[in-house]
Amino acid sequence: MENFVLIGVFVLLGMFFRRLEAFPKDSAQTLNMFALYVSLPALILLKVPQIAFSREIVTAAIVPWGMLLLSVAAVFAAARLWRWDRATVGVLLLVVPLGNTSFLGVPMIQAFFGAAGLPYLIIYDQLGTMIIMVTYGSFILALYGKDGSVRLSAMVRKMLFFPPSIALMAGVLARGWTYPEKLAQVLHNVSLTLVPVVMTAIGMQMRLRLPRRVIAPLSFGLAMKLLIAPLSALAVCRLAGVSGMVVDVSVLEAAMPPMVTAGALAVVAGMEADLAVAMIGIGIILSFGTLLAIYALTRILA
Repeated sequence: MENFVLIGVFVLLGMFFRRLEAFPKDSAQTLNMFALYVSLPALILLKVPQIAFSREIVTAAIVPWGMLLLSVAAVFAAARLWRWDRATVGVLLLVVPLGNTSFLGVPMIQAFFGAAGLPYLIIYDQLGTMIIMVTYGSFILALYGKDGSVRLSAMVRKMLFFPPSIALMAGVLARGWTYPEKLAQVLHNVSLTLVPVVMTAIGMQMRLRLPRRVIAPLSFGLAMKLLIAPLSALAVCRLAGVSGMVVDVSVLEAAMPPMVTAGALAVVAGMEADLAVAMIGIGIILSFGTLLAIYALTRILA
């Protein structure tokens, strides 16, 4: 319970800091970059050498790709049914499949499962969300944005030189080597900054803008992202006879609200800005309730 209180406190602090002139307008972006370049890589370096690669861990790598296929099919079907414009479809194709699986995922998975759930989160995030973002995400931005082109070399370069990706490769190479005690302690201490930094940044970025024209696609997008996708993942895993913490973590990761970065890129690319902003802000707020509900359901069906 104290973990959820801590999360709420830092979100509220971020919302408060946003109103203070002492904090520059780009403070949230600065905090996000610190988390991306420092806190998250430290956590990955600390946890990846501890991952015991097994058949069950493949589940955490497969689920995000399954959610991508499901989300894309659902968005195209809904767009055809309700005849949404191109800018709206582009936003939904970008933000519905891509969840906030690292920044919000880490504190939430820690709150639900403790440190034992983090290795599965790292697999889901790095082999799923991050690769999907730099490949599929780049393609959608180029296809539905105002301008741009798809360059395979650029996508591969982004993926290889992405700080968490570098940390993942270094962590894999470090398997079988025990970190010196002082190095392990440093990585642990740095990784502890992830939750306060990220949740404060999320609080600073919360916006509640809701023009009438975005209500229908917003409702569909959030229902798909927060409820339908994770419940589908849970159902498929149960029908396949797969269970355990790896499934529970993967389902909770699938239930994370839309990725803040994906929403921001949609705005920059000239897509439906009001929809992108609302998907992020309202999605984060609703997720505190939907994540609890999904977690409770996984316990009931365990």
